[in-house]
Amino acid sequence: MKIVITADSTADIPQNLQKELEIYINPLIVNLGEDEFFDDGINITNEKIYSYVARTGILPKTSAINSFSYKEFFEKVAKETKADKIIHFSLSSKLSSTCLNAKNAASELGFVEVIDTLSLSTGSGLLVLSAADKIKEGKDFETIINEIKQEVNRVQASFVIDSLEYLHKGGRCSAVAVFGANFLRIKPKIKLVEGKMTVDRKYIGKYEIVVQKYVEDLLEEYKNPVLDRVFITYTTENKELNEFIRKKLEAKGFKQIINNMAGSTITSHCGKNTLGVLFINGEDN
Repeated sequence: MKIVITADSTADIPQNLQKELEIYINPLIVNLGEDEFFDDGINITNEKIYSYVARTGILPKTSAINSFSYKEFFEKVAKETKADKIIHFSLSSKLSSTCLNAKNAASELGFVEVIDTLSLSTGSGLLVLSAADKIKEGKDFETIINEIKQEVNRVQASFVIDSLEYLHKGGRCSAVAVFGANFLRIKPKIKLVEGKMTVDRKYIGKYEIVVQKYVEDLLEEYKNPVLDRVFITYTTENKELNEFIRKKLEAKGFKQIINNMAGSTITSHCGKNTLGVLFINGEDN
């Protein structure tokens, strides 16, 4: 049986891994005013988003994929790859209608299993790569699905935001909160809990110092992560900061450390200088 993996573009899988592991991506839509772009990492960049927001004061708009488009996508992938089964990884159902739309399409086809990752960005990506590992190991379809579903609630997905500007413009944060955060130099840590974004902690100070403290606190809190891989995912690259984080993760014992720029959909909602360290927790955490 040939099993193929697909995912929403919001899983932020690096393009080299997409090719290497034969992962097929269905891009969401990002609109800058009247201009429409696929979230494919090619025709729209994070810098283009920042420039647009700075110039217009307006956030990009992102669009979910409808059921008809999902059905076309699944059928196309199945035909091109001669897949018997497709495992599709969706953005959290608590954040978007994409998961429901994908499930509706899958129910019409019969050969697609949709995984609600209850996560976003490389939190979803961790599950995608875990499934790819299991396919390489020769596990059967049902075993892969059962193991992945058990891993969903063990994904540690969190990130630190430098500014609440984008969340405010997107209606997710009041002007008073933004003023207070800027005045006090508050950098919130956002954590995915049961598929929803929650403020887990509030740091105060310079962004670079806050991120370092966030990483140290994270590794102290989760004492037994699965060490196979970890993502450092960001909307703005800071090489010195990334190197600091890499050394911390190497000291912890992570085998594969993936530096990765978040895609346009994720960046549209959180803005510049957002960074997260994401991994799967051990079963006894």
